[in-house]
Amino acid sequence: MVKLQDKLRFRDDFPPTSTEAWEEKIQKDLKGADYFRKLIWRTIEGFNVRPYYRSEDLKGIKHLHIHPGVYPWVRSKADGGNSWFIRQDIDARGDAGEANRRALDVLNRGVDAIGYKLDESKKPDDSELQALLKDICLPAIEMNFEAGAQAPAVVDFLRSRVEKEGLDKKELRCAVDYSPLDELTQKGRIELGESEAFDQAARLIEDTKDWQQLSVIEIKASTLHNAGASIVQELGYALAMGNEYLARLTDRGLSVDEAAPRLRFTFGIGPAYFLEIAKLRAARMLWAKLVGAYQPNDQAATQMRIHCETSRWNQTVYDPYVNMLRGTTEAMSAVLGGTDSLSVTPYDEPFEQPTDFARRISRNTQIILKEEANFDKVVDPAGGAYYIENLTQSIGEHAWCLFQETENEGGYIEAFRKSKVQPRIREVADKRNKNLAMRKEALVGVNLYPNANEVMESDYDASTLETSTADATGAEADPIQPYRGAEEIEQLRLKTERKAQKRPKTFMLTIGDKKMRRARAQFSSSFFAAAGFEIADNIGFESVKEGADTARQQDADIVVVCSSDQEYPEYAPRVYDELKDEAIVVVAGYPKDSIEELQQKGLKHFIHIKSNLVQTLGQFQKELGIE
Repeated sequence: MVKLQDKLRFRDDFPPTSTEAWEEKIQKDLKGADYFRKLIWRTIEGFNVRPYYRSEDLKGIKHLHIHPGVYPWVRSKADGGNSWFIRQDIDARGDAGEANRRALDVLNRGVDAIGYKLDESKKPDDSELQALLKDICLPAIEMNFEAGAQAPAVVDFLRSRVEKEGLDKKELRCAVDYSPLDELTQKGRIELGESEAFDQAARLIEDTKDWQQLSVIEIKASTLHNAGASIVQELGYALAMGNEYLARLTDRGLSVDEAAPRLRFTFGIGPAYFLEIAKLRAARMLWAKLVGAYQPNDQAATQMRIHCETSRWNQTVYDPYVNMLRGTTEAMSAVLGGTDSLSVTPYDEPFEQPTDFARRISRNTQIILKEEANFDKVVDPAGGAYYIENLTQSIGEHAWCLFQETENEGGYIEAFRKSKVQPRIREVADKRNKNLAMRKEALVGVNLYPNANEVMESDYDASTLETSTADATGAEADPIQPYRGAEEIEQLRLKTERKAQKRPKTFMLTIGDKKMRRARAQFSSSFFAAAGFEIADNIGFESVKEGADTARQQDADIVVVCSSDQEYPEYAPRVYDELKDEAIVVVAGYPKDSIEELQQKGLKHFIHIKSNLVQTLGQFQKELGIE
């Protein structure tokens, strides 16, 4: 009997191929094109990503020998699987009883972590907190309170409740998120005052020394993520904030073994699938290195507690169901990266109080990943992948450099007050905004493949599309405000819907080369639909006269000539002469060999892949009288 392995001689059938041979083949296929420009991806994080990686690219990566559950935890904090808490956040700033009802409902639907958002402007009384926890079995779930300045009151209540019910603190997993550095980031000031805020943080830790799985300090790196920061910036500044807490707390007499385990990091997870996986792996490794410098007695103190939230930055108001898809891939990144808990942002959060349906989709996204896809069964599935390991190394190196720069500037607080942090983040956010406007970064349904027939609901409050601005009274520095990347383009579309006397009609006059006219009509339709213009696409016309007459019949406001570069000198001027007094004539593309000739004949509008969507559509709105 012939064994299967005797038949399958892969080494004989597929001999090894050297990197030199691969490179030679690639250069041949490029036919003289620039290798760097065509195949090397320069990330917004500031490092290059190659088109492929091989085992030799792992040389020099020092963390490869690390096993799961082993310091510095790059592969995870445990070696027995990849479980995480499925968290759902609930607004508890109003009726405590209603918030409790919602919590009990979702706990019966697969959630095992609750996050209550409390009103930070007033101290909650015991009756409110009692109502929030009614019938909730604390040992069975992870309980989280976004309490801010009210954290001491929540801690006092939890301690009283635990002692009253005789619960074992070692079994309880809780977080009461006190975050003065997030106040500084979003408001430009620490309301309680710098010294008193850290005194408060030290007291919270001192009061919970015997509560092993309770975190009381939150480092909200997600704020930076949702302000448009890069992955490197989010991680680098998160480390700087973490070190600020450790330095201030140890100065107040706490040991690093007492302080570090009480800190929890909240990261935003964006659409860069593999980079986000690598970010969490690098985060654990760098935090372990940082805490290790304080020489803890217990190596477990170097473990990073991580909560993740899917991105709000890339959520959209138009075509909002796409937010479900974004949330799914982002959730996968967080889970594969080894998060401890995860909240999937409801798809409708940018424009309304999330509905029961939206919340259901959010939690079911995670339940499917756990119960059907079995993502909780394999620890660090990305470990050893040439690409992921190189990304982990690159993100780690660049984030550590940024952390060191911030420390050299005096630490996070000092750097923020000196306005060293804000311009860096603003620079990256501006690049991302430009990439969206240039359609180099895609938001499907907004700047790419928008639904031309979608109209905002008539009772929608347009003000919610605008970037919120926190009260900056008494600010010591410029605050950093989260926003959504789609806002600028969505404002264009909303302006068309709300300000135009009639919805502008954009007519595709397709003529000539069938392949080129179709491609350019599709590009142009997507381009103008982004501003809410009505699109009239056409299969093709035999003559300019036929196309122009049809455009008149349809009362077109904009006529886009869609053809090939070679045919534009023939067709475009004739279309312009026919319709220049009745519509705005646009050429789809940038025929560089004939551009001056076309401009001399009166054509001045050209749209192409290098057109800035926001600026160009804004100009068309102005010409159409939409102010």
